[in-house]
Amino acid sequence: MNFIFDKDIILENDAVQLRPILLTDFEYLKPLAIGDKKLLEYSPKPIYTEPLLLNFIKEAILNRENQTRYTFIAYCKKTQAYAGCTSFMNISNHDDKLEIGGTWFGRTFHRSGVNRNCKYLMLEYAFERLLAERIEFKTDERNIVSRKAIEAIGGKMEGVFRHHMLLSDGHRRNTVYYSILREEWPDLKVKLLK
Repeated sequence: MNFIFDKDIILENDAVQLRPILLTDFEYLKPLAIGDKKLLEYSPKPIYTEPLLLNFIKEAILNRENQTRYTFIAYCKKTQAYAGCTSFMNISNHDDKLEIGGTWFGRTFHRSGVNRNCKYLMLEYAFERLLAERIEFKTDERNIVSRKAIEAIGGKMEGVFRHHMLLSDGHRRNTVYYSILREEWPDLKVKLLK
């Protein structure tokens, strides 16, 4: 696998477009995140205030520069509006693997097909262009919606890391790990956007 951080990756289909996040995207993401404390209630980093959201974007850009994470902003073509963000993270070219995570969408985009289309594009890119062997996903054990979404795209549960992360509210999160392997992708690809 050869993930190149300097390359501007743009992924799209008829439903969504993913492109690298920019500082100017603050204005697009602000109406989705500001004031919604529950949006990322299971995440280590909330984004419900302007400073928190701005810090999220600045950190995403810095992570790309430091080659540790590659964050996309997602655009919904049906509504002609930005929907949220998702990332390639924990990238290991040596091990031919990466994680898809850091995903959040504004409430109006939940159950809209945006997440499924974004995941499809990211999985397709990782397995077919990067030739990844393994894609990982993880979420808070309590986040049933996220767990069902991962399972719906074919993620296989591998286990729970107990007290794995400290959240901003002081809660010690149990993290559920999932994966999809390259050999599983051809069958999943056919089913994913049905």
